[in-house]
Amino acid sequence: MAMTSLGGYPVHTAGDLPAVGSTAPDFTLTGPNLKDDVTRPEGRRVVLNIFPSVETGVCSASVRRFNQLAAGLENTTVICVSQDLPFALGNFCAAEGIDDVVAASSFRSSFGEDYGVMLLDGAFRGLLARSVIVLDGDGRVIHQELVPSMDDEPDYDAAVAALG
Repeated sequence: MAMTSLGGYPVHTAGDLPAVGSTAPDFTLTGPNLKDDVTRPEGRRVVLNIFPSVETGVCSASVRRFNQLAAGLENTTVICVSQDLPFALGNFCAAEGIDDVVAASSFRSSFGEDYGVMLLDGAFRGLLARSVIVLDGDGRVIHQELVPSMDDEPDYDAAVAALG
C-alpha cells in the first residue's frame, strides 16, 4: 500500500506502482466508443497518465499537457486513464480538440487494483491516484511516479526523459 495526499490529507492506495524494471500487468480499458479495446500496443512505448477525474482542473490540465507532448514522441502511445465514464472522457477530448492521446476508462476493469492506484480512502475513494507509468516497447516499466499530492500535476519532464 502506498500513500499520496488530497487537500493536505493522507490517502492510501490499493498497492504500489509496478516497479521500474518489472513487466507491467496487461490491461484492457474501455474507450469512448464503449468498446473494451484499449490495450498496450505491441512494440510501442506507452505513457500511462493516470488520474482521478477529467472533471477536475489538475486532471484536465494533465490530459491537455500530455496531448501536446504526445505529438512529438516517436513510437509512443499516451493513454489517459481514469474511472470516468467513457462518455465524459470522449466529450472532454472532443470539446478540447484532444486527439494525440487515447482516453480510456477503467470503470469495467481491475486496472486500479492491478497497478496499485485505486484510492482506498478519502473524498476520492474508488477513483485512481494521480500517477504516471512509462513502459518500453516490451511492456517493462522504465519510469513511474505516484504524485505525492493529487493537488499537483505530474512531473512531465521526468516522464518524457525516461523515453530517452
